[in-house]
Amino acid sequence: MKKDDTTHTPRVLIVGAGGFTGSFLVREGVARGYEVYAGVRASTSRRYLEGSGAKYVVMDFEAERPVEALAETLRQALPEGERWDYIIYNLGATKCLRFTDFNTINYRYLQNFTDALKAADMVPEKMVYISSLSAVGPADEKGGTPYTETLIPTPNTRYGASKLKAEMWLATAGIPTVILRCTGVYGPHDRDYYLMFKSIAKGWDFSVGFRRQTLSFIYVEDMARAAYDALLHAPAGETYHIAEGVSYTQREFRKMVAREMKKRVVVPVRLPLIALKAVSVVAEKIGVLRGTPSTLNSDKYNIMAQRNWGVDISKAHRDFGFSPRVSLQEGIRRTLQWYKEEKWL
Repeated sequence: MKKDDTTHTPRVLIVGAGGFTGSFLVREGVARGYEVYAGVRASTSRRYLEGSGAKYVVMDFEAERPVEALAETLRQALPEGERWDYIIYNLGATKCLRFTDFNTINYRYLQNFTDALKAADMVPEKMVYISSLSAVGPADEKGGTPYTETLIPTPNTRYGASKLKAEMWLATAGIPTVILRCTGVYGPHDRDYYLMFKSIAKGWDFSVGFRRQTLSFIYVEDMARAAYDALLHAPAGETYHIAEGVSYTQREFRKMVAREMKKRVVVPVRLPLIALKAVSVVAEKIGVLRGTPSTLNSDKYNIMAQRNWGVDISKAHRDFGFSPRVSLQEGIRRTLQWYKEEKWL
């Protein structure tokens, strides 16, 4: 479909738009003047999408014939013969009861979606796939050399393995795709880092392991900006690591949070890895009995036990100008302000 660049408003479809990061991807697209479509499931909460101006596309990934069902949904969402210029695929699960669930949600859903795009003849100019550093697995645990895109992936979590499997599928799927492997994303709406903020608010900061650990973060708005900049400027077929580009210790993170909270005394509690492993096993089994995935599980243990999360972002900076705007200190301030306004803290 040939477009007149002077009049055409680019269309973007965000698949997995209802979650923490998805809502920011939607709002970033709207702010840039895109015609934004929020791809959600029928059960997806739309709380953080209300008032965004996005149009909804309700997708059924569990239909009896998912490829045919998804293809029909895509065709019905736009006038005949038209398509989205760009797609950001953000759908995924970070914790599940069973490995088969990771495989289904993080791999099979993507496989069916890309097949549906081709069946509907709606392959976009470019797609960004939101992946994770967990797809790579541990980096240099002894020397502390930051992650680079040249590392050979050896994921040590079920989540990471499923994300790597999805990446491998995209290499041959026939969709022009840029892969963004994000480090820990934080910001308003997030519930995982919220637990750390909540603990520090109560005067305790729990960490694990006695060897030095380097941490990395990316504020959610910087992640969203990276996705759109990659759509516009990054070559299809490339993979990039996304982080602030600065490494921190747990102590530095604790001091930043305490400073913003005006918390004068926070007691650091460092647990041995063996204790965390035991608690993780028990929590995971309780989660299975309750039918709800536990935040603390064997995957989370491997992530928390890892000592090196430093990230080299020079490739993303070189190829599409990626340069995070929000420092960790400023991101913490914004996040805490939202938590307080929403009475989470």
